[in-house]
Amino acid sequence: MTTAVGTKAGRWKRHVGRLAALVLLAGCATPKPVPEEAVSVPVPPPQLPTTPLALLQSYRVSPGIGTQCVPYARSRSGIKIFGDAYTWWNNAEGQYARGKLPLVGSVLVLSKTKRLRRGHVGVVTAIVSEREIRLDHANWQPDAIITNMAVMDVSPANDWTQLRFWNKDARMWGAIYPASGFVYNLADKGTPSGTSTTIISSGNHGTPQQSTP
Repeated sequence: MTTAVGTKAGRWKRHVGRLAALVLLAGCATPKPVPEEAVSVPVPPPQLPTTPLALLQSYRVSPGIGTQCVPYARSRSGIKIFGDAYTWWNNAEGQYARGKLPLVGSVLVLSKTKRLRRGHVGVVTAIVSEREIRLDHANWQPDAIITNMAVMDVSPANDWTQLRFWNKDARMWGAIYPASGFVYNLADKGTPSGTSTTIISSGNHGTPQQSTP
């Protein structure tokens, strides 16, 4: 009887010992690393201009019965390109230098869209910041010439391919318009430099060539 009890007690001790050893081993083992979840880092929006409202509202709208953007831009810039406004970008090849940098005296070329069926062009008259310029153009509003209008670049890369125009009546920036770039009054392959403040002649406006935007 005593022997049976002793044997059973011995087995119980050995069982407890094994459990204790397993617990110790588990405590010393290196835990498996918890897989890290991918963290999505938001891309900060472009730093947009904060021009005072009074300056944005200061552009001038003058009567321009029948004046269209193409002949107006041609007479103001001295760039002798003909055809619909959106074609200026391709038509400048081999004649005039082109680029993504706004310079005073250059012609901004907007792409063809459902609203701008023939595109649109205007002449850069001032550089306010790396994302804001001033533009003189015709027929943005029907039968009108607008001078000193604020234009803002909202493209992520700051390459002037997505633009918004200040709307004085609504007191806000308008819709986004796609742009091809700027045409400079330099021979093709020329390298534009500086920010000249001189606008070449402002003579005869010519004949209409662009539809109302």
